[in-house]
Amino acid sequence: MKMNFARVTQQLALAFGDREALVNVERGRRFTHVELDAFTNRVANMMIQRLALRRGDTYMCILDNDNLSLLHVWTAFKGEARLAMTNYRDSPDEHRWQFEFISPKVVFIENALIDTHAPFLLEKGIRVVCMDPPPPGRADLLYFWDLLEGVPATNPGVEHEVNEDIMVFRFTGGTTGKSKCARYTVDNWLAIRDAAYALEEQGIGAHSRFLHMAPISHASGLSILPVLFRGGCTVTQNTPDLQAWCRNVEQEKITTTLLVPTLLYRLLELPEATQYDLSTLQTINYGAAPMSPAKLRLLLARFGNVFAQGYAATECLQRVAALTKADHVGISDARLASAGRVTPGVELMIADEEGRELPRGTTGEIWLRCRATISGYYRNPEGTAAEFQDGFWKSGDMGYLDEDGFLFIVDRKKDVIITGGFNVYAVEVEAALNAHPAVANSAVVGVPHEEWGEAVHAEVELHDGQQVDEQALIDHVKSRIGRFKAPKSISFVERLPVTVVGKVVRRIVREKYWKDRARSVS
Repeated sequence: MKMNFARVTQQLALAFGDREALVNVERGRRFTHVELDAFTNRVANMMIQRLALRRGDTYMCILDNDNLSLLHVWTAFKGEARLAMTNYRDSPDEHRWQFEFISPKVVFIENALIDTHAPFLLEKGIRVVCMDPPPPGRADLLYFWDLLEGVPATNPGVEHEVNEDIMVFRFTGGTTGKSKCARYTVDNWLAIRDAAYALEEQGIGAHSRFLHMAPISHASGLSILPVLFRGGCTVTQNTPDLQAWCRNVEQEKITTTLLVPTLLYRLLELPEATQYDLSTLQTINYGAAPMSPAKLRLLLARFGNVFAQGYAATECLQRVAALTKADHVGISDARLASAGRVTPGVELMIADEEGRELPRGTTGEIWLRCRATISGYYRNPEGTAAEFQDGFWKSGDMGYLDEDGFLFIVDRKKDVIITGGFNVYAVEVEAALNAHPAVANSAVVGVPHEEWGEAVHAEVELHDGQQVDEQALIDHVKSRIGRFKAPKSISFVERLPVTVVGKVVRRIVREKYWKDRARSVS
């Protein structure tokens, strides 16, 4: 099926008119729905006319939220070339690998990256576009707003096969190894929009104001189209600063947002969370990592019944399971630790090693198939063959469905610790550790052990000013989940390694203990 996306957004502009559609807080930019439609048309026309970005070409964005919002999918689907999004806070080495892998014709960058990124890009013959005026004398760099001068806001007239044309590339988070490049059609992204409306509990409506502090190049950006098509407003914040987040919630009357568990834990202790008026918040979405039920109880007591969990992935963009606000009321800690019920329209299967479906209550690998599931990885036939089968994506997450259809994520497949013949799942041990009032966060891994093959070890980050000794914490875990699952040793660290979106990276923790070994498990 063909689609002229600019014609679709023109109808939205007619319907929603002068209501705010986009606010860039730190840049002080505001667009109504009419203005955003016209502006994104101009950007798409500029790319075609002045940057010669045509069908089959790729451009790459390494931008903060404010600037990436100008070039996100609502712009990309209007043009001919493909958009590659990456995280602004990734390392220069990671960006260099991504440049070489994608081979973009043009790269849009923040000016803070000129010294580290521009020399390599220009040497490769890649055109560099800065979002702020380039330094004096840098004629080799282009300026975004100069390129837009005189460009018309007419419909670019581009059509795409929504189920076939690859229009967006994004890189996997890399928590379990080298990141891979996911490829998306227009319909993969439209599926996100439709899935957001499929739930009985509507978290996004005509008056929603969604604040993005997490990178919109990643999970937070999945709300861009659902908010747009409902006539709501996207509000972007660049800096991952909870104090600024509190201020923006108050000033912009924010109704909806997304925060990862590590930030929610810190919000509990943040003085500004009581100093600013956060009463407009109706929904705080969380995901990307397991949430401690004990901490979630504290958050519910502090902020009220405003929390909703979503389970999704780079390879399957939409929320495939949801623990709604209603689900957070009157349920046990065990069920509060679930990922919720499967979203209508999603085909989810718990499979064994041979791909056979397992019965309810049995742990296996989670396989996912729906409109938002990608067809495979870009330039990676081996990874595609290993992880995709009959339209399913084999997630690598281990889990089970209970008798009422709640999905429980037990662990990453690679993070099962086999100790003395018993399987121990890191996420269960971490939940027990995080329930201790002194613990801010934890990472559990298997470490080499002469007798058991692997022993359960934890690295623990304590709350500021809190103290607890190793044995007391081990005893605490034993009392909650049993002796054989409890850590045999604990290291206390100032900060756990996390990705730029706040996920604890167990791989980095584990590597310290296996670096001199031929294998990373026993």
